[in-house]
Amino acid sequence: MNAIAFEDWLAITQLYAAYASVVDAGQWDQWPEFFTDDCVYRLQPRENHERGFPLATLAFSSKGMLQDRVYGIRETLFHDPYYQRHVVGLPILRRTEPDRWHCEANYAVFRTKLSDTSTVFNVGRTLDTIVRTPQGLKFAVRECIYDSEMIPNSIIYPI
Repeated sequence: MNAIAFEDWLAITQLYAAYASVVDAGQWDQWPEFFTDDCVYRLQPRENHERGFPLATLAFSSKGMLQDRVYGIRETLFHDPYYQRHVVGLPILRRTEPDRWHCEANYAVFRTKLSDTSTVFNVGRTLDTIVRTPQGLKFAVRECIYDSEMIPNSIIYPI
């Protein structure tokens, strides 16, 4: 693996932290801004990923599709409101290229319904490709591979 400049490592870790902060705060209009225009965002069970099966719980292939999901969250999806809180491990650099990093990070998402206690909602790892853009670092690919095949009820908000 190639060495990485400290400034790039810091920017990558800040990208992960800022992403979790925005999603946990429900700042949905900001969520697509973490991605390139031709991004890939997938939420997939571990078994499907490891077997090479394409079936995913959520699969978006552009920033426009992410913006459409934001519209759905705000305007068309009806559900019991809840909060979510991400706990994200430090990313591991799996491969580096000029202005492109392939990273993996473990995550746990806790969900709190307004009149209930917090529960573990989703646990897994992200497989990410991060690229340098004129606007800063962005996710070109974000694959959220969750460990359990069981999803409580439904997934409304991004992981």
